[in-house]
Amino acid sequence: MANVSKRLIRTALEALYFSGAHAMLSPVFRGVGAVLMFHHVRPPRFEKFQPNRMLEIVPGFLESIITMLRDGNVDLVSLDEMHRRMTERDFRRRFACVTLDDGYRDNKEWAFPIFKRHEVPFAVYVPTSFPDRLGKMWWVMLEQAIADTKSIGFVIDGVAHRMSCATIAEKREVFTKLYWWLRGLPTNEAIVDFVSDLACRCGVDPALQCEEDCMTWNEIAEMARDPLVTIGAHTVNHVILSKTSEAAAKSEIKMGRAVLQAALGKLPEHFAYPFGDATTAGPREFETVRELGFKTAVTTRPGVLFEDHAEHLLALPRVSINGEFQRERYVQVLLSGTGTAMWNGFRRINVA
Repeated sequence: MANVSKRLIRTALEALYFSGAHAMLSPVFRGVGAVLMFHHVRPPRFEKFQPNRMLEIVPGFLESIITMLRDGNVDLVSLDEMHRRMTERDFRRRFACVTLDDGYRDNKEWAFPIFKRHEVPFAVYVPTSFPDRLGKMWWVMLEQAIADTKSIGFVIDGVAHRMSCATIAEKREVFTKLYWWLRGLPTNEAIVDFVSDLACRCGVDPALQCEEDCMTWNEIAEMARDPLVTIGAHTVNHVILSKTSEAAAKSEIKMGRAVLQAALGKLPEHFAYPFGDATTAGPREFETVRELGFKTAVTTRPGVLFEDHAEHLLALPRVSINGEFQRERYVQVLLSGTGTAMWNGFRRINVA
């Protein structure tokens, strides 16, 4: 099913590009700017089983995107400058913001030198449990557990299951089945407990994930001293906020911000909702972030920015740069606004 979905998306992007529809419709749908979303930037992995590959791009592709935007006379600006342009309605030039979620070490090792070389401002949203080495990146744990076993047993809704993971196709099937079942569980604790148990039974050490993949506080502080860098809040534990009580959600956001301030000496003014789609962050979460006084907050809802987003700065869409679709022409289609317009039913604002 996942492969079918990817083929359909690729076909749609190709059709919009090679038909010229993206260029023809761009004046209507491209808006005034965009917030780009990245996660990992690192050299390619060559394992055949990579269900989280959508979260990573290679350094050369990042560099080509920067060059493409600059050649297209798009201003690459910080979140503060984006906020200024939106609030002052300064839309004389189209702009883009670069954001990276989760504070992975490769952001510093591979992305940072590229941004420095091209003098590109960028933001990194950090869940504070990751540099504290207490976080549970359950989606990574799930991938490694399935990768390292040929057969996996688990209980869903009281029913015992055992599925073969001997082939790459079987591993993908199991990952997709479990990932979306986990996303449907009522609490974050239930998700983490299930995956932690599975990982331990498959010989995966959950404690190693943050140590191997995420920046330390010293590395974050080193980047934060650079004027190109904005460090944004991303909760403490990278929880699905909609699966928490209102009080717990507020605590996650508030405490994550406070820890960043204590560690870096500056109060973060920008926020990213973990996971961030319509099922995980909605009006309740937007209101909580407003009460806490953030200047902007970004979702993962797909879309470019329109003038009317000035009234919804705490529910901003982003353009995801997906590692499964590393082609400049796909980015051009997405930034034209045509692809995300179709996804959103041609609604410019989607904050419900």
